[in-house]
Amino acid sequence: MTSTSTLERSAGDRLTAVRWTRGQWMLLLVLCTVLALDALDVSMVGVALPSIGNELHLGTESLQWIVSAYVLGYGSLLLLGGRMADLLGRRRIFLIALSVFAAASLLGGLVDDPALLIATRFVKGLAAAFTAPAAFSIITTNFAEGRERNRALSIFTTFGASGFSLGLVVGGLMTALSWRWTFLVSVPVAVAVVILGLKYIPRDGAAGKAADGEQESGHDVWGAITLAGGMLGLVYTLVSAPGNGWGSVATIAGFVASTAVLAAFAVIETRVRHPLIRFSILKEGWVARANLSAVGLFGSYLSFQFILTLYLQSVLGWSPLGMALALLPTGLLVASSAPFADRLIERFGAPRLILTGLASLTLGYVLFLRVGTSPNYVTDILPSVLLLGVGFALAFPSINVQATTGIRDAEQGLAAGLIQTSTQVGAALVLAVTTAMVSGHGNAPEAGAAVDAAAMLEQYRPGLILSAAVAVAALLVAATPKLPLRRRPQTGVETDGRLQDSTVSLQEL
Repeated sequence: MTSTSTLERSAGDRLTAVRWTRGQWMLLLVLCTVLALDALDVSMVGVALPSIGNELHLGTESLQWIVSAYVLGYGSLLLLGGRMADLLGRRRIFLIALSVFAAASLLGGLVDDPALLIATRFVKGLAAAFTAPAAFSIITTNFAEGRERNRALSIFTTFGASGFSLGLVVGGLMTALSWRWTFLVSVPVAVAVVILGLKYIPRDGAAGKAADGEQESGHDVWGAITLAGGMLGLVYTLVSAPGNGWGSVATIAGFVASTAVLAAFAVIETRVRHPLIRFSILKEGWVARANLSAVGLFGSYLSFQFILTLYLQSVLGWSPLGMALALLPTGLLVASSAPFADRLIERFGAPRLILTGLASLTLGYVLFLRVGTSPNYVTDILPSVLLLGVGFALAFPSINVQATTGIRDAEQGLAAGLIQTSTQVGAALVLAVTTAMVSGHGNAPEAGAAVDAAAMLEQYRPGLILSAAVAVAALLVAATPKLPLRRRPQTGVETDGRLQDSTVSLQEL
């Protein structure tokens, strides 16, 4: 009876409200702001694309590069960025990369040359490839696994989702002034966060120090080189394929070369003593499924947003501000979910929320296929806007919690880099295919040129169908039954947000 009472008191203690110090709240604010900046950057620029095209005389394929250059830098170095944060110090990597992000944002808002503008986007992506996983692993190593970490990650990822959603609104407001403000607005925020980060981000312990106290030594130099080269080549081939042609020599050679380099990386990782990436991490917990879900979530949504922006402004003739206000409910739903995300994960479990969120996204995409050249906002657009907000609010934080649960502290940067690489590579792949389908369905006119609205809508429709199909695929992955995993016995640990006794095997609910 005493044992039972002790267990009950332990369970009750874990279910009490999480209380953080002022320093912990400030640390979380710093990290959340940077993730929101990364997400805002993608969304704001997406809204500004038609205005950028008008001023710089760019067509659809060229405009895609303004989005894809960021994804190229981000997706190619995320895994390396996450591991370097583990090995070289999360605080150091975070602050240096954020400073580079601020400088690139300033330059991007001042240039007039399209090539230089795209180059600044690439540099910002490179910087974000180091800030994002570093921020993620700073959270997972400063907040205890279980309810405390779930709450911190829920707030953190909801800030990211909110930035991504509210970026449409902020981008509309900034574009109403000038598209350049979609770049410049990030500069003072980034500088302020660097200053706060110097004060509130704890200094790291020994770099690469494992949870058991063993010091990881040595740097996998060739692994780092082949990983960065292979990912850079793969993402570049993906985003340039629509312009070069999917069956062109350049595209095929790019895929062959990047595959060969990544294969060399895989061989290296199996032979070095301290590999950059431990491949068996994909077999732990829900890591593999969480990453596949992230591919579907971001791949479908970024492509949908790309087409939605062009549809509302080019087909319907809406102003950037009008479009931003129309999409405001999505951002409000995601932002308002922040205080409740961790409670939902605790009560229902992350797997169920991922499934429900992806189902909501899928339904939103399918409903949007009804739109025409003269849609009614309340009946044709708003339902999809609301469903997308609900889907993101449920799925995004849950996927990130799933991706890092059960991973030791020394590999939290790796796990964070994996999940964020999945989001960016998924976005690059689906966006590249979407652009190829849109461009191949008809000749995309120069931005601002007179077009037939019905013809342009039909040109965009294959991309809308693809977004829905990718979401369906992710939904099927999330719904597939999962075999039970064998775990080391633990007492009173939380798994997927639930308090579990050590005698209960880990099963999917």
